[in-house]
Amino acid sequence: MNARFSFLHRSWVGLLLLGLQCAGLGSASAQRTSKPKLAPNAQKGAFYTGKYPSLLRQAGYSQAAIDQKVAQTYHDVFEGPNKVYFEVGDSMAYVSDVKNHDARTEGMSYGMMVAVQMNKKEVFDRLWRWSKKNLQHQSGPLEGYFAWSFSTTTMKLNSEGPASDGELYFITSLLFAANRWGNATGINYYQEARRILDASWKKDGTGGVRNLFNTEHKQITFVPVGDMYNWTDPSYHVPAFLEVWATYAKDGHEPFYRACADTARAFLHRACAAPTGLNYDYTEFSGQPHATKWAPPAFRYDSWRVPMNIAMDYVWFGKDKAWQQQYARRFQGFLRSKGVNTFEDQFNVDGSRPEFILQAGDVKKLRHSLGLVATSASASLMHQDRDLAFVHALWNAKLTPYEDGYFDPYYDGLLYLFSLLHLSGKYQAIKPA
Repeated sequence: MNARFSFLHRSWVGLLLLGLQCAGLGSASAQRTSKPKLAPNAQKGAFYTGKYPSLLRQAGYSQAAIDQKVAQTYHDVFEGPNKVYFEVGDSMAYVSDVKNHDARTEGMSYGMMVAVQMNKKEVFDRLWRWSKKNLQHQSGPLEGYFAWSFSTTTMKLNSEGPASDGELYFITSLLFAANRWGNATGINYYQEARRILDASWKKDGTGGVRNLFNTEHKQITFVPVGDMYNWTDPSYHVPAFLEVWATYAKDGHEPFYRACADTARAFLHRACAAPTGLNYDYTEFSGQPHATKWAPPAFRYDSWRVPMNIAMDYVWFGKDKAWQQQYARRFQGFLRSKGVNTFEDQFNVDGSRPEFILQAGDVKKLRHSLGLVATSASASLMHQDRDLAFVHALWNAKLTPYEDGYFDPYYDGLLYLFSLLHLSGKYQAIKPA
């Protein structure tokens, strides 16, 4: 849950607490579609070959320059004067959405994923300890789940309720940590991942709390509480992560996770069906738009993550390559028509400019945002960006304030770092040592 705008805090506190009081869940209808056909070279994904492409090398940049850019970006986001990572005492730390003055499960779990990918164990462990102490519910209907937002001003929870993408990234990063560092160095990462998964499977509707996945539709929920269990966010559909769960979670639900990965791929066909390749921020399980109280349906901040997620699945598992390539062709083709160096960051899915502009923090303005520059470049991994214009645009981009002074080192910064890791071949499905 990105919710880059501060007023969402008020909306979500009410909605999530209301959801906890609602044990009755409405039914959701989703059109049934067949699974995507496997590409002939489905087993050639990097998960099987261990070969992760470096598009930055293909674009002509030296390995030394690539390593330096990744290291500098990590420094800027985690250590520099505009960092979003803050240590607490001698054993904990949090990642903050600094403009909204909170730490959220999105940023905490993203920080953990960055740390495990870059082999920064102390950072990972600090973030996990803080998350477990301050965000994870230890009892009650929400036991095992995480409160999605914690105020760094009052140092109290903004909301008790979870957002499913936080748990998605927590589980996957913990499984990778178990594979990379083992479970005997102070934190049993595998046990912690299993605790979240096992807790999810025990949710039976008590207090309105359910599985992270809608078990009927085999799709990740927007929030596993109340009626929000019955719709979704396309950027939460990360089939590559579910394949990882099916391989390493070993909790007896492997067929379900593989089915959810296939369902996610089929869902993305529907959610990204527009000629532009653009998707709505929030949708029904059918892929049709889901209206919210805070904004009419459109391609907005959460949507930026979708091309990066699809590119990850393309590289790691390669099970839906033909569709993913034509998706990248539509998506990058649309942005190219708006100017590779000038496209804005919110659209109606038909490509027109939305009448309603969703604010980021206290700012309501369309801009050429670094976060979307980054994820649109990651789509080049699907081999449709012949001149690598999007890759060069990302290389030349800077994590600095915009001309009007607006600056977002949190969301822009983390998506920028993720995309550099993807494009350098450094973002990998980590296997046991």
